Amino acid sequence: MPASLRADPDMASNLDLQEQEQLDELKAFWKQYGNLITWVLTLVLAGFAGVNGWNYWQGKQAVQAGAMFEELDKAAQAGDAERVARVFGDMKDRFGRTTLAWQGGLLAAKLQAEKGKLDDARASLVWVAEHAGDEGYKATAHLRLAGLLVDSKAYDEALKQLDAVTATEFAALAQDRRGDVLAAQGKKAEAAAAWQAAWKAMDEKLDYRRVVEAKLNTVGQSAEAAADKPAAAASGAAQ
Repeated sequence: MPASLRADPDMASNLDLQEQEQLDELKAFWKQYGNLITWVLTLVLAGFAGVNGWNYWQGKQAVQAGAMFEELDKAAQAGDAERVARVFGDMKDRFGRTTLAWQGGLLAAKLQAEKGKLDDARASLVWVAEHAGDEGYKATAHLRLAGLLVDSKAYDEALKQLDAVTATEFAALAQDRRGDVLAAQGKKAEAAAAWQAAWKAMDEKLDYRRVVEAKLNTVGQSAEAAADKPAAAASGAAQ
């Protein structure tokens, strides 16, 4: 004990009492809130560990999915449709929520269509359209599926696939493909309207615009006339 406290026993006694009171208050506080504090700390630490565990799992999934996609790509380059189907099947089961799985589905469908395995190609595209977590991949799958259905003369089903394209950046391509379907049905006027909509929606610098112009020419229409229609309509309304 310090000399000053030994010289004044009453002061030392008062300090002891204060310390005891503080200790008693701390004990009472912990008795009342100790369990709550413990649970909160446990949850915070568990959450931190969970985040780290999730990040690790995600990274591991990405590496494994990447390796599998590389295997699928090699099989596609070799033209091995059976191997492509097998690898893609594994990707769907194990990594179906990854971007690489959606890319794998589009790649698998492309090779399957080239090899004449149209049922398999349609199944791959349907899976991407239903499971992809990105509207761009969904739209691409719907557009390609519509093309396959047109080849099979399943025109109504093809139009349903195009109706399912909701991403605005794919609207022009959907209209272009709609024109193809309608033209195949012999509905030239409706096909021309769809192609005109596609032409007007496409960027002027896009080379594919020329393809749409050529399609319009096949039904006796011109892109220039399509561009002039709004102006002509406005002129007529003013009169």
